[in-house]
Amino acid sequence: MEAKVFKEHLENNLIPFWNKLKDEKNGGFYGYVDSEGKPDDKSVKGVILNSRILWFYSTAYQLLKKPELLEMADHAYNFLVNFCFDSQYGGVYWSLNYDGTVCDDTKHTYNQAFAIYALSAYYQASGKKDALNTAYVLYRVIEEKCRDENGYLEAFHRDFTPASNEKLSENGVLAERTMNTLLHVLEAYSELYKADTFYAVGDSIRWILKLFKKKIYNPEKKICEVFFDSDYHSLIDLESFGHDIETAWLIDRGCSVLDDIAYKKEMLPITNGLAEAAYHNAFDKIQHGLNNEREGNKVDSRKIWWVQAESVVGFYNAYQKQPEKKEYLQASEEIWNFIQGKVIDPQSGEWLECVPADNNPDPNQALVHPWKCPYHNGRMCMEMIQRLSQAS
Repeated sequence: MEAKVFKEHLENNLIPFWNKLKDEKNGGFYGYVDSEGKPDDKSVKGVILNSRILWFYSTAYQLLKKPELLEMADHAYNFLVNFCFDSQYGGVYWSLNYDGTVCDDTKHTYNQAFAIYALSAYYQASGKKDALNTAYVLYRVIEEKCRDENGYLEAFHRDFTPASNEKLSENGVLAERTMNTLLHVLEAYSELYKADTFYAVGDSIRWILKLFKKKIYNPEKKICEVFFDSDYHSLIDLESFGHDIETAWLIDRGCSVLDDIAYKKEMLPITNGLAEAAYHNAFDKIQHGLNNEREGNKVDSRKIWWVQAESVVGFYNAYQKQPEKKEYLQASEEIWNFIQGKVIDPQSGEWLECVPADNNPDPNQALVHPWKCPYHNGRMCMEMIQRLSQAS
């Protein structure tokens, strides 16, 4: 693998694709693009999608230093702060209509976290103190309204009274706590701490790492449990392969940002275990992609776009820590080759959401929707550019 190949994909495919989705009339970015690459200018604008787009352009600007990327980040930032925030109750909404009016006023911890992630990256790109201050406002929202003494809660009504968590529950369960939300609060706080090193955020990161060790990680299976009741009883025998390999490198990232040797040592058996289990349990040595998940005895062997992106970074990260394990490097390389051959849409340059086991994807898959964004694949490119450049 070469850094220049990832850079070419980022600059020649992903960035040009997303540039076309800028909504000049109503702000933000179009929330839906069909399989032919045609945007729906009346589609709902998910706040998670728009936060992730702000993060994407902010981080791409930091890496590539192209002024037009910062201009796109400015556009995304203005939409986020002017339309997505609730001035009465605080926090960001779940979604807006195409014209910026509120569509779904649910407040979700996961959503607040991605806004922090985006604002922290934008502050580092632009130097605008207002962006950092707004990130801290949301940090306090999460810490004061979205957690209890045992961890982070999930969904709330507009006024932050508790709501049912259908939005982040799957597989027939209704979870009061999820690994997914906790992971992305960790990710958001890591970016905020990187931007400003405020001690309280560092303490929050350490607390979250303890939760992963004590409540989320299953040391016997070397996996993260996924869905929980309020007392962290696992609700389902589910192994989410993509989340596990993503968690492995994001915990490493959190420890690195903290620059805390003790925590890095304490979490190492967890991050190494997650990579080991993901490789042995999920890497498809025939199709050369990472399977989606296992529920009970049934493996879902579909190759989901974001799972492939996270596994390229996750296995390369594992190889960097354990260079004697050449199988991790090989897995990262083979998954990237699979992405180039089967996942990247040759017409648009964006990625197909799902490739089934027979390698014949449905041609009618939407290229963009509220969960389909430039965050996973864009981040993979930027991570691999930096990691491969440092290794050369």
